Amino acid sequence: MYDERQPPRRVVITGLGVVTSIGVGVSDFLAGLRSGRSGVKPITSFDTSGYAYANGTEITGFRAEDWIVNVDPGRLGRAGQFSAAAANLAVADASMSLKEVRARRVLVSIGTTDGESRDLDNLAVEQFESGPERLSPVLAGRIQAGRLSTSIVRELGLTDVEAVTIPTACAAGNYAIGYGVDAIRAGDVEMVLAGGVDALCRKTFAGFYRLGAMAPEVCQPFDKDRKGILTGEGAGILVMESLESAKARGARIYAELLGYGLNCDALSPVAPDRSSLARCMQLAHRNAGVKPQDIDFISAHGTGTRANDQTEVEAIMEAFGDTPPPTVSIKGMLGHTMGAASALATAACALAITEGFIPPTINHNETDPACQVDCVPNVARAAEVRVAQNNSLAFGGNNAVVIVGRHEEA
Repeated sequence: MYDERQPPRRVVITGLGVVTSIGVGVSDFLAGLRSGRSGVKPITSFDTSGYAYANGTEITGFRAEDWIVNVDPGRLGRAGQFSAAAANLAVADASMSLKEVRARRVLVSIGTTDGESRDLDNLAVEQFESGPERLSPVLAGRIQAGRLSTSIVRELGLTDVEAVTIPTACAAGNYAIGYGVDAIRAGDVEMVLAGGVDALCRKTFAGFYRLGAMAPEVCQPFDKDRKGILTGEGAGILVMESLESAKARGARIYAELLGYGLNCDALSPVAPDRSSLARCMQLAHRNAGVKPQDIDFISAHGTGTRANDQTEVEAIMEAFGDTPPPTVSIKGMLGHTMGAASALATAACALAITEGFIPPTINHNETDPACQVDCVPNVARAAEVRVAQNNSLAFGGNNAVVIVGRHEEA
């Protein structure tokens, strides 16, 4: 437990597990970020008849049995499969054996927007077509959102573990990471598997389509002609541990989690609030012990909708002044992966620090005068990155900002 006589433990990232439309595993994901790879393609996960357009960032060719060892993939929904697969990838990337992981006190902290809504979609169809007495007990048994974290517990065979699933929509991945930061700082656990996950589902696609927020072809954050989001899917899981733990086992350190900020204004069901988001950035800076001028680039929420991008840029100007650092969005590549989005962006920030580059904002032609930021258009930029900021916003007014820094000895 936390000793009040000691300063909080420093928290570092030592493993990354990523399942995305531009690559599965760190090497493919990194190559995709560097090259500006697009995961956009027509959606095949569900029937899109009747929609004038239906592009998304679907993960094709994913075979759960290739990535999951101990749990029957058929007992998991698609999001649960992504979650368990990403956890296995993260542990392997951290060069830890299952025996080592099982010997530790662990927190599993997973964020999501939709839970297993793909299964809920299918149950709704079954009920409509055949009545409630014909509902699949397999689908009904795996739809609890809590299974997104417990699937990791089962897959890794953990016993001394706390497992939570955090449903703060599109900011959930950063919320889950922040929860893990607190647990390690306080000495409550020795290791954290934290991140976010979601699978493409008809419910979310139809909702954004009905709101008029869906782009017909591609997502163009900050562009003058941007037309909206593309829904996507994926998982991003980080292995987090104390600096002392990482050094003791000679682990590679991607980056240090310097701090984070959370707030909720609840002013609108869907629209972000500029000043509330600016305050969240300032909370994160104070928690991380950094100043705006220390930030080398911002990974924006950057959904590609007209309202979100403009409000986020205005919030950045409020927090940073008129000359903010380069501000990019990787959603042009990955789409909006909902609960996974901010966790994948935090993973991208860690790789940017380690590899010395800023990921590009692709599909960019002309910057909107209302979004005057250097968005690193279309081509990744070589850069020495010491500190990166990752913004995430969510329906309901939830904001979560994570600050990641290059590990340096104090």
